[in-house]
Amino acid sequence: MSQPAEVRWAVEVENFGKSYPVGWTGGRQPVVQGVSLRLAAGQVLGVLGPNGSGKSTLLKALAGLLRPSTGQCRIWGQPADSAAARTQIGFLPESARFAPHLTGREFLHYCAGLSSLTADQATPRIDALLDWAGLGAAADRRMATWSKGMRQRIGLVQAVVHDPAVVLLDEPASGLDPAGRLAVAKLIRELADAGRTVVFSSHLLAQAEEICDRLAILGRGRLLAEGTPAELLGSTRGPQAEPTRLEKLYLKQIHD
Repeated sequence: MSQPAEVRWAVEVENFGKSYPVGWTGGRQPVVQGVSLRLAAGQVLGVLGPNGSGKSTLLKALAGLLRPSTGQCRIWGQPADSAAARTQIGFLPESARFAPHLTGREFLHYCAGLSSLTADQATPRIDALLDWAGLGAAADRRMATWSKGMRQRIGLVQAVVHDPAVVLLDEPASGLDPAGRLAVAKLIRELADAGRTVVFSSHLLAQAEEICDRLAILGRGRLLAEGTPAELLGSTRGPQAEPTRLEKLYLKQIHD
């Protein structure tokens, strides 16, 4: 995980806009307009907003999968769609699909190979990451037998198997039960505590407040509010993701 010492910001979004052609008239429909953000190394940014607000568009632009119509997206000072930036990025898309016939370990070795890691480099790292994500016991089972929560966690693992400096997660807790959401939240904070910069989108407001250093609220493709939880809410984040009272009751009942 290398970071250019002379560059201050891990993630920069400057007046980012994205629009698409509409019909045959030459007109364009904007989906994101005028978004500007900055994030330092080791910080977690939660991008919040309803469906259609532009969250996924912003994440895909930061991952280099979409080219901005206006403005710029940079990763450690490099355009997000450049080869230099992509070596710094790990990405988990929304509604990711995994090969059901592969075991978790086989899938991660495949992902490591895509990032040019040799088997000797990948094997100890994959073993450590499987244990970190609580998947060691299931690593050699086919992923067709895994729960949704397990698949989300291995999706997060594949995003960091090549040790990127910036991790982008699109709705990583979507569709998970309380135990799964808490597990993902804990992993996100541990990534940041290890020095990685994390940007994730969510509509789970309570979870975002707990684990984020900065929050950005999007609506109709525009940035409505941005800042630290203290700046926006007058409160500070606790030292780790904690379950709500209802989540505590739920977890107690299912584990008793």
